[in-house]
Amino acid sequence: MINKQFESAAQAVADVPDGAMVLVSGFGGAGLPQMLLLALLAQGARELILVSNNAGNAGNGIAQLVAAGRVRKMICSFPRQPESGAFDDLYREGRIELELVPQGTLAERIRAGGAGIGGFFTPTGYGTDLAQGKETREIDGVPQVFEKAIRADWALIKAHTADRWGNLTYHGTGRNFGPVMATAARCTVAQVRQMVPLGGLHPEHVVTPGVYVQRVVQESVT
Repeated sequence: MINKQFESAAQAVADVPDGAMVLVSGFGGAGLPQMLLLALLAQGARELILVSNNAGNAGNGIAQLVAAGRVRKMICSFPRQPESGAFDDLYREGRIELELVPQGTLAERIRAGGAGIGGFFTPTGYGTDLAQGKETREIDGVPQVFEKAIRADWALIKAHTADRWGNLTYHGTGRNFGPVMATAARCTVAQVRQMVPLGGLHPEHVVTPGVYVQRVVQESVT
């Protein structure tokens, strides 16, 4: 019997190794898998490469991992924002790396990774520092820069509802990066608000099919 539900967040992230690349869903607090991030913090993995919309805010989630010195590199669109936590100081001290990626490009790089595409050309960033060292060409008269796909070892995402097969639905803006990140990782762990019996989700309402999800943890379970 297929059952992807884990008893606790700690159990679900117990085998994340040092040096892993981890996709983390969320736009600010919406869709942020806070419970999974706290479990990863307690687990102790180090030298992580985190891919997310930002580098943490209000001292929560990603910001806690950064402050604890667990993150070697951030790949994100908004590293600096109010209450971004320790990132600013660590970056100035050369203790954390940053790969700055425009938000739409970040989403498309992750989507490309999930689709098995090596990368794509985009006009975004052409002629700026973000294009340094990258292949460029003109397509239909428009100068463009090549961006490589992102495929990670792990994805930690937040959804609203799941069944034991890992089929997921989302709520409102909490959907953001979750669906594309789920497709672009070797192991996707979903933090969900509620579990329903198999067949409890209408097929037309499923956003992320269970084939992309390996582990599910319900928020009320600690």
